[in-house]
Amino acid sequence: MGGCARSNPLLIPLFFSFSFYPLAFCKLSSPQLAVMRNLRKKIQSPELSWNSTEDPCKWNRVTCSQDNTSVIELSLSGLSLASPDTLPVICQIGSLQVLDLSDNQLASLPVEFITSCGKIDGLKRLNFSSNALVGSLPSFTGFAGLEFLDLSYNKMNRNIGSELDGLVKLRSLNLSLNMFNGPVPVKLSRALEELQLWANGFEGEIPEGVANYQNLKTLDLSQNQLSWSIPDRLGELPKLEVLVLSSNNLSGKIPNSLANIQTLSRFSANQNNFNCSIPNVLTRFLKNLDLSYNKLSGTIPPDLLSPPNLQIVDLSYNQLGGAIPKNISSHMFRLRLGSNSLNGPIPSDSLGSLEKLTYLELDNNSLTGSVHPELGKCRSLALLNLAQNKLTGPLPPELGNLSSIQVMKLQLNKISGNIPDQITQLASLAQLNISYNLLSGTIPSSLPNLQNLTALHLQNNYLNCSIPAAIRSLRGLLELQLGKNHLSGDIPTMPLSLQIVLNLSSNLFVGAIPANFSQLTNLEILDLSDNQFSGSVPESFTQMPALTQLILSKNLLSGVLPKFRDLVKVETDGNKGLTNGTAPSPSPKRKRKSVPEPLLTALVSSVFAALVVSAVVNISIEKFLWRR
Repeated sequence: MGGCARSNPLLIPLFFSFSFYPLAFCKLSSPQLAVMRNLRKKIQSPELSWNSTEDPCKWNRVTCSQDNTSVIELSLSGLSLASPDTLPVICQIGSLQVLDLSDNQLASLPVEFITSCGKIDGLKRLNFSSNALVGSLPSFTGFAGLEFLDLSYNKMNRNIGSELDGLVKLRSLNLSLNMFNGPVPVKLSRALEELQLWANGFEGEIPEGVANYQNLKTLDLSQNQLSWSIPDRLGELPKLEVLVLSSNNLSGKIPNSLANIQTLSRFSANQNNFNCSIPNVLTRFLKNLDLSYNKLSGTIPPDLLSPPNLQIVDLSYNQLGGAIPKNISSHMFRLRLGSNSLNGPIPSDSLGSLEKLTYLELDNNSLTGSVHPELGKCRSLALLNLAQNKLTGPLPPELGNLSSIQVMKLQLNKISGNIPDQITQLASLAQLNISYNLLSGTIPSSLPNLQNLTALHLQNNYLNCSIPAAIRSLRGLLELQLGKNHLSGDIPTMPLSLQIVLNLSSNLFVGAIPANFSQLTNLEILDLSDNQFSGSVPESFTQMPALTQLILSKNLLSGVLPKFRDLVKVETDGNKGLTNGTAPSPSPKRKRKSVPEPLLTALVSSVFAALVVSAVVNISIEKFLWRR
């Protein structure tokens, strides 16, 4: 047996001077040394720097005790291990406390492993997440000291019975992203602090026995098939901090008892079938509330948004009516109330104090009144969505103070007046949509200041005069929608970055179609319909490699339409002088599609562009959250 070497009394002072170098005095016992060398032979991976001539305590992914006499931790994740033969060998390390075998290709846990490792009383953490484990949960016999068990991201299935009964010290259990079914297990350790069972097939009701785990801090039962209502007894969990019940079939009332849990910070029950009103004091202690995509009715309680700790509230996609409460927490970070039946004005009393507000989404309601100038004080706003309401009046110049704004959506309202020049000061703006309103006047000549702009939607307004010549400098613009206005004059050179659509339809443009449109080599849809363009269709349009749809209807075009590729859909109706002398023949191998391929291609590109913008916004938000 190896151990610490005998010390010379004369060297005792020197020993204490260098006591932080235990490697010079201690080494692994002979049995452990033999086990580690045997393990080195069984595991062949370029990720492991295991030299047979070195002390195993110097190997990477190996942690030894402070005096280097025993191995206490093995981290063997991400080594593509597939053979279970290695597992029983590991269990010969009787001093092991932590074993991480996550992110491998193990398909089973052999009985020998359970039997051998179950005898290691000091084993506290066991991680088999992200493997290929199948079948039912093994019975964990022994494991008297196990505190953390992670079997998430596998393919295990069937009901859970008494397999975990012996884990009396278990504090954290994660069985998420498997295929377990049947009822939620309740015969678990009373020491449990974290129970994560999300993304399985658990069914039935949430058992009231969960309330017996008085030390529980995190309970995540989301993405299952649970039904019925939330038990009132969940309010008896005095230490609960996170409760996630999203994406189930839960219904009925949200219990008032949840408001009594002083430690509860996050409650998410979105994507269920709750159909009653929201409890008055639900957010008393919360920081994060998500009840979106339900059938909640009634009004938003007057004090629901005002508790000072509240940071995130999502009540979107419900059936809530009435007015938005006037009092809103000054720490509010994200407020989503879209797709309800809310009415009345946007509350202005609290807006000036919402300096941390980053997401504000009130779209698809019946809100009235104007876009209040106080919104300009929300300097942290990255997303402002007031689309599809009944807002009137002008756009306040104060919106130009939103220096962090990346997405501004105000479409489908009754906003009138001019587009304020101050909006073109928003250097971070990526998406601007103020279409389908009553805006008049000209497009601001300072528009090119928006150098990060990728999508500009100004269609269906009453804008007049010409398009600013400097628009060509918007080098990142992917989509430009100017249709159905009163625009006229010369059409300037467009940004070569345009990809999704250039829409100039239903305006007052006259004369020849600019041949330089053919320089837009990434453009997929070009809509010039319902104008007074005359002359011939430029032959160079046939060389636009990305073009899928060309809409020329209702103009004064003449001559012979050039021959386009089969994939390009060309619409020319309403041009009496235009003839189609060389109509393209259909491809014999192409099947008829329910959705026109050009339109489908453009739709995919639109979605892609929207995701790019959304990703930019979310990355910024996540960075902000991490800094918090």
